Amino acid sequence: MDDILTIALILLAFLGLPIGFACLLYFVPKKLGHPKIGKYLAFTFGLIVLVGILWTVFQDQLFTPANAKDLLKEQQIVLKDEFNIQDNRSSSAIGDYYHTFTLGISNRDKQRLIAKIKSAHDFKRNTNENESLLYSRQNRYLGPKVVQNFETEDSYVREYFQPSGKRGYAPTFRRISVSKIENKLTFEDIDE
Repeated sequence: MDDILTIALILLAFLGLPIGFACLLYFVPKKLGHPKIGKYLAFTFGLIVLVGILWTVFQDQLFTPANAKDLLKEQQIVLKDEFNIQDNRSSSAIGDYYHTFTLGISNRDKQRLIAKIKSAHDFKRNTNENESLLYSRQNRYLGPKVVQNFETEDSYVREYFQPSGKRGYAPTFRRISVSKIENKLTFEDIDE
């Protein structure tokens, strides 16, 4: 019974509210003697809702190399050679967002990125002491931005954590992994 009620509420929220608002945009101007304005408002609102739905559904397919470069640049990672997107996935739920992509990079970029991570002042060799910044922070809302660089058994990793500054907003956590074996770079963005 609870499942049916939950589905009904979801349908009401995602279908009923936009349809009701579109009707309101149409009928209020019509009652005031401006039916054309009502049609234009309802049509424009419908287009905005449709574009939002299509963007959400096809967001992974619309991801471009320029988007990947921008996300990497935020972490001071720059790819100089050509690369290709091998995999791109994102998912979200209320309060959670997860985005990951894998790039096929050149051997020259791979070696340069590994050297950059290894030369960081906080670099840690392959140990079991490396704790993910996502789960190690006590206060997820206040504090400084933290970057840590370390080596695992199969990759070199740069993690970035920035508190949100306000309660209720997810902090920014991003992880970039460069494979030791393959010419691959994996980017993860996790907001919990």
